[in-house]
Formats: sequence, structure tokens, C-alpha cells
Amino acid sequence: MTEQAQTETRTGTPAETDAGTGAVVVAEAGSPVPAQAGPVDVDAPSVPVPAAAPVLAADPVPPVDPVLATEAAPAPAPAPKKSRRVLWGIVRWTAAVLVCGGVGAGAAMGITAMERTDVPGLATESDGRWEYPELALPALPEGVQRPFTDGNEAEIHHTDVRKLLLPAPAGATVDPKLKGGWAGVDSYLAELTEQGRGEVKAYLADSALRHVAARGWTTPDGTSTRIHLLRFSSVAFAEDFKDEMAGRLVRSEWLPDGVETQEADAGTTQDVEVPYVAVYAYKEAEPYGPRQTRWSLIQAGDTFAVVTQTRKGGTLTVPFQQTVALQAQLLG
Repeated sequence: MTEQAQTETRTGTPAETDAGTGAVVVAEAGSPVPAQAGPVDVDAPSVPVPAAAPVLAADPVPPVDPVLATEAAPAPAPAPKKSRRVLWGIVRWTAAVLVCGGVGAGAAMGITAMERTDVPGLATESDGRWEYPELALPALPEGVQRPFTDGNEAEIHHTDVRKLLLPAPAGATVDPKLKGGWAGVDSYLAELTEQGRGEVKAYLADSALRHVAARGWTTPDGTSTRIHLLRFSSVAFAEDFKDEMAGRLVRSEWLPDGVETQEADAGTTQDVEVPYVAVYAYKEAEPYGPRQTRWSLIQAGDTFAVVTQTRKGGTLTVPFQQTVALQAQLLG
């Protein structure tokens, strides 16, 4: 665009004809014509000198109409043709601009497509999140709706609960005993202290528990994760078990195995918000042993989930919150 503007500037526009240039210069009327002067011979006989003929005034010239004068003016000479050297220079500059523009656009597209960590000077350290595969809700049988939608006031998950388990992140080693299939009640009870297992088992036996599914893995940072989904026959049983578990935890009962005291993980509870889904989070209070435990209770409709993480030296906040949020979204 710059070269085009420069080209137009050099070419210019034809000069406009000035109407004043077509004016006709007229001699002034009534100017006297002088008589000839010369020596006089006094001895010569007197010769009558005829009187000078009167000078007739010139006829007045009518004023010139500016419009007619303009039309009568000669047309301006056409602008000289550009030399081949100038035209060739314009072509070369235009080509250079197009080439530079294409190279710049290609570089911009290439940088945009690159990951931030691949661009020199823009690489940033990871914030600790794990790389999970792309998540998708499983298909539903024909004629049924998802929980928390019109037509499913009972808030029932009309799908295989195993398909609602969060998959393991990239680089994790899957627990051979918790591969995402069906698991017995004892698999979940093993997560609790020995003192609380008997009471919880009896409570679940009276709560119309239908299925238990579980998946577990260990990531390279040393974090061990276990997720258990407990599906009840109705939302009433699932909600009642959630309330009972939360109340017992306040009294330091029904704690995870190896935990003696707990404290609420307010940060996770506040940051993880999924509509119609109840989320509670806890962590082992200090001082703890060589390993710390952090866990979350999730209740969504007829399904109750427990996410448990343990790690030597202390659990990590970011991957824990990430895991809880994604599991809650799959159930919501």
C-alpha cells in the first residue's frame, strides 16, 4: 500500500487551466497620436499647413467572458510518460514488499501454532497440573436424560458408572488392582482406618448400595491417586451417606487409613464449583508422618465419589484440585 501511494504522488494530477491566462490585452481607447515634429524654414513662403486630421477614438472592445476565455484557452500539454527506469523501480519495490509481507505472515502463523514452551524467550515453567486425556461424557440410552436436566428429576446416572471414572493422566502408572472396572465394597473400605471399616460396611449394607467402581494410578512425582465411585439406588441414599461421612469426619471418625487428625481444605472446596454437585475436601493435619493424605467427598445425584491422594513429604495442591474438579465435572 505504501508503494502504491508513493507511485500516485510521483505521477500527480494534470494542472488545472487558469481562466486568467486566457485574458486579451486591449489598448486604451482615445490615446492621441502625436504629430511629426521637425525644423521650420522661415524664408520659405508661407504654405498653409493643413490642420491635422482629428484622431478618431477606437471602438470600445467588449469585455471578455471568463467562461469563453477558458474554453478558448489551449488545452494543457499531456504529462510526459514515465521512463522505463522509474516503472521498473516501482515493480521491484512492490515485489520486495509482497515478499517481506509473506515472510512476516508465515513467521507469525508459525509462532502462533507453536506451544509457548517451544518459543525461545516465552517458555514458562509448569504450574504442576497433570496432562489428562480429552474428556467426554458417555452416550446415554435412547429416551433418558442426564441428571440435573429436565426429565430426570430423580438425578439418576443412566449410564455405566465405570465410564464416569476419571482416566489416568499422561505418564502415570495404573494400579493393577484398580484399572477402572468394578470393585467390591472391600476395595473402598481398605481406604479407611481399621477402626472405622466395620461401621462403614454396616452402614452401606443398609443404604441400598448398587455398584462400586474404582481406578488408581501413581504419577512420576510420587503421588498415589485412588478414585472410588459408589452408586446408590436413589439420590436420597447417596446424600444421606455424604452427610453421615462429613459429620463423622468432624469428630475425626471414619478417617482415611494412617490419618489421625484432619482439617478442612477450604481452598479446594471454594475453587471447585460444579452446579448441583456437592464437594468437600480435607487434608491430614500437621504433624503427619512420612506421607500426607488429602481426600475429597463428591456427591452428585445417586452417585458418591471419594478421591484420595497420598504423597511422601506432603501432597500437592494443584494436581489434587485439578483431579477433584475433573471428576466432579464428569458426574455433574
